[in-house]
Amino acid sequence: MNVARAVAERYTEGAREQQPELCCPIDYDPKYLRILPPEILERDYGCGDPSSYLMEGDIVLDLGSGGGKICYIAAQIVGPRGRVIGVDANAEMLALARRHQPEIARRLGFDTVVFLRGHIQDLRSDLEAVDRFLDGRPVRSVEDLRDLEAFREEQRRTAPLVADESVDVVVSNCVLNLVRDEDKAALVREIYRVLRPGGRAVISDIVADEPVPAELKRDPDLWSGCISGAFEEGAFLESFRTAGFYGIELLERGEHPWRTVRGIEFRSVTVRAWKGKEGPCWDHNQAVIYRGPWSEVRDDDGHVLRRGVRTAVCEKTFRLLTHEPYAYDIIPILPLVGVPAESAPAFDCGRTAVRSPRETKGMSYDRTTAEPSRCDSNGCC
Repeated sequence: MNVARAVAERYTEGAREQQPELCCPIDYDPKYLRILPPEILERDYGCGDPSSYLMEGDIVLDLGSGGGKICYIAAQIVGPRGRVIGVDANAEMLALARRHQPEIARRLGFDTVVFLRGHIQDLRSDLEAVDRFLDGRPVRSVEDLRDLEAFREEQRRTAPLVADESVDVVVSNCVLNLVRDEDKAALVREIYRVLRPGGRAVISDIVADEPVPAELKRDPDLWSGCISGAFEEGAFLESFRTAGFYGIELLERGEHPWRTVRGIEFRSVTVRAWKGKEGPCWDHNQAVIYRGPWSEVRDDDGHVLRRGVRTAVCEKTFRLLTHEPYAYDIIPILPLVGVPAESAPAFDCGRTAVRSPRETKGMSYDRTTAEPSRCDSNGCC
């Protein structure tokens, strides 16, 4: 089975007329739908709403942007200070999205959306640039093929479709499952590549509760229908960890399966994962206390945080654990006197250790406070 051909044919038809079997019922915020034409609303093939996790000013990349619905919703959320990039390989879907762009921009009062043609597992390759090359130099020989390959390599290197560390958020809505199994790891790595440090991926997709057997994977209708190409749900989360993400959360999981085939349940999930744990580990005498309610938890780097215990962490881990998505569960402990960067020793992040209060206060700390004269704002007398 040719996966790419099956998907292209199914979604070309989906751009021309509505295909109800390609989507799950999704409740989007109606205030963002008012400016969208019926043609885009009818040809929406998603299974979640990753746009609800965007913020004003974000630079957003939508993978498999289709008719542009999520892009145009995102544009309203991120506002004129933000930017939205839609990437899709299907020419008919891109034409649908672009056809309404001038009118939607007029209604918004700004135009911050751009649609690009490319494969989501290879965000360096600009397919429209390849088309322009082929218009002038069609491939008729092995030498022509060699020249095309050289052009594509040069284009990917010098003018990538989406540059390294150029976006704040990558979103996708029921598209990763359409990519061939052998390309899925490259796809997640591409998401990681284009995100800035501190950026996040918010992905809605269909997953299976069991591995999908080979005979189902060979069915082109099931594959193009977002079924047989689905990740097994545990493997879906693991793919983000393997690519280097941290703070991976299962934000939403459908209570009921969208479809069940031969006893395998296929349901919608939305996952968020963060980029930014790269870099050296330096000891600034910082610590964190895990609030609970679990007796202990383990982060993606193997640090074990026990409830109520001052756990020693490096400056990098301290920064990660005191921001989203961990901050609510963590109490930060800063040193009484900061450690200058130039004198901070290396920290062994391969171990978990308790931080002595004397390390944060200073070994010679011997302050004695006067008796309180009145209750403080916390009611402590």
